[in-house]
Amino acid sequence: MPTPAQSDLAKVFTDVASNYRGSNDIDLHATYREMRANSPVLQDNFMARLGVPSIAGLDANRPTFTLFKYDDVMAVMRDAGTFTSGFIAEGLGAFFDGLILTAMDGDAHKNIRSLLQPVFMPETVNRWKETRIDRVIREEYIKPMVPAKGADLMDFALYFPIRVIYSLIGFPEDRPEQIEQYAAWALAILAGPQVDPEKAAAARGAAMQAAQALYDVVKDVVSERRATDASGDDLISRLIRVAYQGRSLDDHEIATFVRSLLPAASETTTRTFGTLMSLLLQNPDVLERVRNDRSLVNKAIDEAVRFEPVATFKVRQAAKDLEIRGIPIPKGAMVQCIVTSANRDEEAFENADKFDIDRKAKPSFGFGFGPHMCIGQFVAKTEINCALNAILDLMPNIRLDPDKPGPQIVGAQLRGPHYLHVLWD
Repeated sequence: MPTPAQSDLAKVFTDVASNYRGSNDIDLHATYREMRANSPVLQDNFMARLGVPSIAGLDANRPTFTLFKYDDVMAVMRDAGTFTSGFIAEGLGAFFDGLILTAMDGDAHKNIRSLLQPVFMPETVNRWKETRIDRVIREEYIKPMVPAKGADLMDFALYFPIRVIYSLIGFPEDRPEQIEQYAAWALAILAGPQVDPEKAAAARGAAMQAAQALYDVVKDVVSERRATDASGDDLISRLIRVAYQGRSLDDHEIATFVRSLLPAASETTTRTFGTLMSLLLQNPDVLERVRNDRSLVNKAIDEAVRFEPVATFKVRQAAKDLEIRGIPIPKGAMVQCIVTSANRDEEAFENADKFDIDRKAKPSFGFGFGPHMCIGQFVAKTEINCALNAILDLMPNIRLDPDKPGPQIVGAQLRGPHYLHVLWD
């Protein structure tokens, strides 16, 4: 039986997916193909058309332009001077006192990112992979599941990234139920932005409450760590020890920055893992190749991120008047980059609509690109790598359950499957 915290977490995860799902009766990939061909630069808020809320706190008076082509999205993502992110402080950033990495520009962004970066670098994460990530996934999650010979893998996918990332950040490992409650609060913040004005005030209030509750528990962990031992490799300990602009960070600053990382900390990993497993199980020959040659695991992860990214679009603001494909974009306008479309651009990827793990390596935008590329992407990929390897080692002949509905990758944003019913021998 799930604990109350687990029940809360599963419900909030579902609610957040529903909030960003958008229109159900549209073939997104076919629509994007048509837009690339006929309207590569659209003067309209395409995601709002689909019924997807924005994390940007969009001013209705700001014009919005939507981009669908790979080269255009690449140019915007790469140039953080011309295409800025500070406006996010008015939207999702409002739930974090404006202190959120994705809402920073220029030197402020560079400085804070360099503070946070070391704990998410390959050197640190690979050390954790051996000592914690792989062990936790195998011993605490996969091995206890093995005797059942069947499961909905999305249940596993919801919990293991939370267990790993909260440990990496520095939360105590002996409080699993509390961690699940914290994760539910973190996800609840993502439900703050709403399309429906009638729901907006209540959702904003609930998100503010969740943000405050999360801040309080993070601040307690920071104070506890500072009072005892801050010599560890975890993010909180590193932030306690570090000097920033000639001074050390206080508990409020550390708690605020750590809190801002938590909403996306597990969400993206959960959905990316679900999408990867769905694609492999729907292509048994590819799954068999990966089982027999584990050097293909990371290629499969990268291709899943290209083929069906979880974060389907990014928004920036034009810092000056400019043109894209001859269309004038005024200073202050919002520029919406449809990542899912760019990742399937026929001019950038051969057989773009095919899931192909042998594809020649080329940047895609599932984890962003440029200065704002997802700071935790290496952690997420390492967790998914460990999870897939553990499943292939411990769940022989894993396959889709023929008596249950097959997985569907859905959502105009926060895209992924809601269930993934499997059997093994």
